[in-house]
Amino acid sequence: MSAIHDHDGRVASGDRADALPAIRKITFSDVTAALGKGMSDFWRRPSHYVFLFILYPVLGFVIGIWTSGGNAFQLLYPIATGFALLGPVVALGLYELSRRREAGEDDEPRHAFEVLRSPALPQILIVGLLLAALFIAWLATAQAIYGAFFGTTVPADFWAWMGELVTTPRGWGLILVGNAVGLIFALVVLATTVVAFPMLVDRGGSAWDAVHTSIRAVRANPAPMLFWGVIVVAALIVGAIPLLVGLAVVLPVLGHATWHLYRAVVEE
Repeated sequence: MSAIHDHDGRVASGDRADALPAIRKITFSDVTAALGKGMSDFWRRPSHYVFLFILYPVLGFVIGIWTSGGNAFQLLYPIATGFALLGPVVALGLYELSRRREAGEDDEPRHAFEVLRSPALPQILIVGLLLAALFIAWLATAQAIYGAFFGTTVPADFWAWMGELVTTPRGWGLILVGNAVGLIFALVVLATTVVAFPMLVDRGGSAWDAVHTSIRAVRANPAPMLFWGVIVVAALIVGAIPLLVGLAVVLPVLGHATWHLYRAVVEE
């Protein structure tokens, strides 16, 4: 399938230009502008994110209890980072609120759940299942990488595990290889979903068309999209440091910003 660039920098699909939206060329400034608009959307109605303030500390606590109870501290980091792969699903209601604000409609918090009545919900679930499969694949891969370096040995306790991780060559190898492979998973999620969920919320269509459009958007704008990916990773790391509590702010901002990035890169 060939790509057609029109006069204003948009990129359209050659034999399906009538079915798939055109893709605009964007710059780094468009990415930062989307982030700024996401912050604006968040600060407009920050009070309705209280549920995230409750959800993520509880989630972090459950993860900690589960891994420590099963002497599986080695999976704590993969599980915590793996949940970031599911971030686009968590943000579905945020896309709807940003869409409503942009259209001049009522953007009260309750309307975040309107997405559950969307005709596109079955297609949204298909893409969601794709992310769930990637999450499971990441955990299996992380466990396999751990086995390659540490065999069947399990950490005696958290501090023993941290000592092995940061003071031994095999711990350094695990960190290096694990993060490199995790980066691959993150890039796959970025390429397939960066605009897929907002597009389905906005205009419906099929899961394949949404994923295909997302891939086209990344192919047309590799540097800005990679820049966006770096912003997402950095923000998630900062948000996760205080026992995941910071994600109560980081995730809503990124969710709203993703909507505005979609608007910047996908032709209306």
